[in-house]
Amino acid sequence: MNVAVLPIKIMKRSFRILRWKWLVGKHEQQRHYFKKRRHSQSLLARYHRRIKWTLRIVLLLMALDIFYIITIWPNWDRFEHGPVAKSAFIKHYEAKRRTDKSLPRVHWQPVSLSKISPHIQKAVIVAEDARFYSHSGFDVIALKDAMDYNIEKLEMKYGASTISQQVVKNMFFSASRDPLRKWHELIFTISMEFFVPKKKILEVYLNIAEFGKGIYGVEAASRFYWNKPARRLTLNQAAMLAATLPSPKKHNPKTKTTYFKTRTKKIFRYM
Repeated sequence: MNVAVLPIKIMKRSFRILRWKWLVGKHEQQRHYFKKRRHSQSLLARYHRRIKWTLRIVLLLMALDIFYIITIWPNWDRFEHGPVAKSAFIKHYEAKRRTDKSLPRVHWQPVSLSKISPHIQKAVIVAEDARFYSHSGFDVIALKDAMDYNIEKLEMKYGASTISQQVVKNMFFSASRDPLRKWHELIFTISMEFFVPKKKILEVYLNIAEFGKGIYGVEAASRFYWNKPARRLTLNQAAMLAATLPSPKKHNPKTKTTYFKTRTKKIFRYM
C-alpha cells in the first residue's frame, strides 16, 4: 500500500464517522424535538378538554341553580298585600319541637304595622339597621365598618346584615352560612327591595324576628314579657325588646344579663 495514500484514507474514514455521528445527533435532536412537541400538544389538548368540561359543569350547575331559584321564587305581590306568613325559621322550630317536647311552644301572633308601637319600630331600626330607609337592601358603610373591626380583632364577631337581608333569610332560607345560600339571599334581597315597600319589609321583620326561645314577633314578645299588646309598649320596653335581637335566647327581658342592660341603655340613648 502506498504510504502517502494512508493519511487520505484515514481522513476520509474519520470524516465519514464524524458525518455519521452528526447525522445521528441531528436525527436524535429532531426526534427529541418532535417528541416534546407532541407531548406539549397532548398537554394542551388535555387542558382544553378540562376547560371545556369545567365550563360544561359550571353551566349545568348554573342551570340547576336557576331552576331551583325559579321553584322557590316568592310571589312579591302576595308578600306585600297578604298577611305575614310563617317564616322558615318558625317552621323549623315547630318541626324540631315535634321531636323534642322539652322545647317551649311557639308564641307567634302576627299583626299589622298599625298595631305596633312606633317606639319599637324606631328601636329596632336603631339597633339593627340605622340606614334602613336610605339603602337598597345592603348597607355598604356598615359592612365596611364590620369588616374593619373583624380584621383588627382577628375574629368574625360582627356582621352587617340589614333588616331586608334578615327578612329574606328568615322567610325563605336557613341560618346556614354556605356561599350558595348567601348568593340566593343576595338575589332575593335585591328583588324584594325592588318590588316591596320598606314599610312592609319592616312589618314582616317585626312579626318574624326571634325575641326568645320559641317567641317570634313583637306582639308575642310583648304579651309574653309584659302581658300587653305591642301597640302599648313604652319607650324603655321597646329598647329592651330591640336589645334582645343579637342573641335572644341568652339576652332578653327575662335573663337581664349585664350585656343586655348595657345594650338597652345604648339603644334608649340613641332613640
